[in-house]
Amino acid sequence: MGFSCGIVGLPNVGKSTLFNALLAQQQAEAANYPFCTIEPNTGKVAVPDERLQRAAEIAKSAQIIPTQLEFVDIAGLVRGASRGEGLGNQFLAHIREVDAIAYVVRCFIDDDITHVEGRIDPLSDWEIIETELILADMESLEKRKVALEKKARGNDKEAMMLLPFVERGLELAAEGKPLRSLMAGDSEAQACVRGLNLLTTKPVMVICNVAEDDAASGNELTRAVAQRCIEQAVPCVVISARIESEIAGLESEQEKLEFLSSLGLNQTGLARIIAEGYGLLDLITFFTVGPKEARAWTVHQGARAPQAAGRIHSDFEKGFIRAETIAYADYVTYQGEAGCKDAGKMRLEGKDYLVHDGDIFHFRFNV
Repeated sequence: MGFSCGIVGLPNVGKSTLFNALLAQQQAEAANYPFCTIEPNTGKVAVPDERLQRAAEIAKSAQIIPTQLEFVDIAGLVRGASRGEGLGNQFLAHIREVDAIAYVVRCFIDDDITHVEGRIDPLSDWEIIETELILADMESLEKRKVALEKKARGNDKEAMMLLPFVERGLELAAEGKPLRSLMAGDSEAQACVRGLNLLTTKPVMVICNVAEDDAASGNELTRAVAQRCIEQAVPCVVISARIESEIAGLESEQEKLEFLSSLGLNQTGLARIIAEGYGLLDLITFFTVGPKEARAWTVHQGARAPQAAGRIHSDFEKGFIRAETIAYADYVTYQGEAGCKDAGKMRLEGKDYLVHDGDIFHFRFNV
């Protein structure tokens, strides 16, 4: 699994259309009325990676297995959802389970598709989404605070450690600010905050859904969103859900490339969302390549060789001895494992080796 991304937005902004397009199948009903998504729809898509294809060609791998990305399409939020408006906050629990959140905001005008707020204002959409998540976090923290204060009075060390984060989180929430700044600090502090499982500490990207004519260059609405994204250091992706739907219906890669080119685009919205998501979560990809299969795996930046081995099987990490390692560029240049060995480009790395994006591994282990 690469990472899981929750798709969140107001009703009728194109969330379900986008979800269907990304998965290339109708797993969620896309309809022109609010709340057509009632249960969260979950689907996995292969992460496109040209390096995996090239490595498989060189090794003549019988099977190619890409890493995967999970999307969760969550029912539309409305103003007051945290107080029970619309479908209420019953779906916020699904957001807690994902690694990152994509705010989908509407940047297209279509009189045939109603907007729950009665106007097209993506910045307002963004504010409503974030406000509801902040209010949900505030409610969660208020409940925790009472219990933690009681334990802290009894000198409970864990409670005494967590309480300052809870109090600071409540201060930020009262100011209407997301709680992502709580994640600043050392690894111990970050672990404490992650343990609180707050919605607005999760990494966020904003997806601007535009009409087909605006997919390449955007419009005034997307430029306003992009400016705010810059101010808040949040990634922004401009896509057309309708175009993504059309691309999903094309059979060959050549057809998809020609269609994208005709629109002035060089990659799909899915590819851009994945790229931003990997950046958000500091993810990198390594490969295992052989005649039976070529496979992509995902780890966090900073992972060491045994942790990478553990992504394949826990026994690999427990009994890790060393990793036969080839850089992807060398693998291509010297046309595979044998060529890299002859050229002295295969390295034996130990337990302290930091994994690099594109590394090709063969792990030695003993259980």
